Amino acid sequence: MSGFRTQEFTFTPQSIADVILVSPKLREDERGFFAETYNEPVFRQNGIDVTFIQDNHSQSQQGVLRGLHFQRGPFAQDKLVRVVEGAVFDVAVDLRQGSNTFGKWVGVTLSAENKEMLFIPKGFAHGFAVLSETAQFLYKTSNVYSPQHDGGVRWNDPEINISWPISSPQLSEKDNNLPLLKDLPPVDFGI
Repeated sequence: MSGFRTQEFTFTPQSIADVILVSPKLREDERGFFAETYNEPVFRQNGIDVTFIQDNHSQSQQGVLRGLHFQRGPFAQDKLVRVVEGAVFDVAVDLRQGSNTFGKWVGVTLSAENKEMLFIPKGFAHGFAVLSETAQFLYKTSNVYSPQHDGGVRWNDPEINISWPISSPQLSEKDNNLPLLKDLPPVDFGI
């Protein structure tokens, strides 16, 4: 095979440069649309040099907030997240010790309509709030899930101060009891 044809993507670094918004180019006609959602060589050429090994799919109702979650090393995960039904406000929080953006967050609206994806590297906590009646959320991870390496930080931590678009989310008991950033011991992400 001498070459390959690929759809185009736009890769937009966010205010925390390692978090990247990925916008696929759509081919649309009267039948609908077609878009590539992942192309390893193109992603690698654009700074996302990751091998994804697990795909996850969740469905949530309006007002649900999931997060803020992370995996410790050696099971730390890079994530590529997207929404195929509905809309969410998606957040990544930098937890990398020594980072000049430690404790800072990035938030974007991902939706079935805008078809954008967010790349979240290892060392970040991740969460999202559902804005639509329901949302189907898909994500690729660079490592398998390990319950023993699971961690998180509280969604409404005043030190992080995320501007969530919902005020009284529906939370799991686990997420409601996650620690504040000030109470979280340094996390070894293995990076």
